[in-house]
Amino acid sequence: MTRVFSGVKPTGHLTLGNYLGAMRRWVDVDQRQSDALFCVVDLHALTVDHDPARVRRLTRQAATLLLAAGLDPELCTVFVQSHVDEHARLSYVMECVATDGEMRRMIQYKEKAARERERGGSVRLSLLTYPVLMAADILAYGTDEVPVGDDQAQHVELARDLAVRFNQRYGHTFVVPRATRPAVAARVMNLQEPTSKMGKSDDSGPGIVYLLDEPDVVRKKVMRAVTDSAAEVVYDRDARPGVANLLEILAACGGGSPADLSGEYESYGALKTDTAEAVVELLRPVQERHKALCADPAYVEGVLRDGAERAREMAKPMVDSAYRAIGLLPA
Repeated sequence: MTRVFSGVKPTGHLTLGNYLGAMRRWVDVDQRQSDALFCVVDLHALTVDHDPARVRRLTRQAATLLLAAGLDPELCTVFVQSHVDEHARLSYVMECVATDGEMRRMIQYKEKAARERERGGSVRLSLLTYPVLMAADILAYGTDEVPVGDDQAQHVELARDLAVRFNQRYGHTFVVPRATRPAVAARVMNLQEPTSKMGKSDDSGPGIVYLLDEPDVVRKKVMRAVTDSAAEVVYDRDARPGVANLLEILAACGGGSPADLSGEYESYGALKTDTAEAVVELLRPVQERHKALCADPAYVEGVLRDGAERAREMAKPMVDSAYRAIGLLPA
């Protein structure tokens, strides 16, 4: 079977963007058609200033929401990154294959480093090198496909480049992975800033629908979404990003294409009302399942423990092979 790997970073509460852009495909497609691994990548949360207790809390919440969304430990492997040492072991080896120039060209590093320089500060070294850790996450499992949103495609390209370079220099070791993207809502945008991604680490709460938002909160956020002053409901991502974002969310929730849906509405109010209700109904079963799982923490802990054990069994032979190939003496 095709092997799939993907993960979520516990730097904030998971959002509608995480669900529509990634998690729903994991549930509906990847875990059923692939040998799939899904990981809470907690080591990545350490690249910025953080509260240790919050990272632990968000890690548990993210894992619980992955299960609540429908990931089945009988069909796939769900685990926490830091519970499997092979991620960190392989990361250093891949740092010895990557170049400084590659790291400094990564978009997230460039943007965050520039903001910190403007404030007179600097970023952590791990922010520069974490794309290599992400590559190690993928390559350790012989991953064929990485389902990602548009904003993460650059990281998969780096993983591909590093795999090819390692194989050419040290002998064929790694599978060269490829990115896959959902057809609709690959990148859900902020409701208040529709040219920016709906990111879980963002501070703009009114523009972000979180998976655990109460129904009335969801409705309020969607009804207050930024649109524009034009009268017609038209799907145009470049000229009218706010309306396009609502149409894409509605299409992702209920099917159909954003362009076709635009012809069904004569007012923004009706579009917002239908979008809000579609999102509420989409999230309802996830929230109900999350509540039940929170009442049974031992179950979640058992899933993560078993998942880490399976992940270690898969990753260790690959990482050991990479150590031998690059010239390290076996223990």
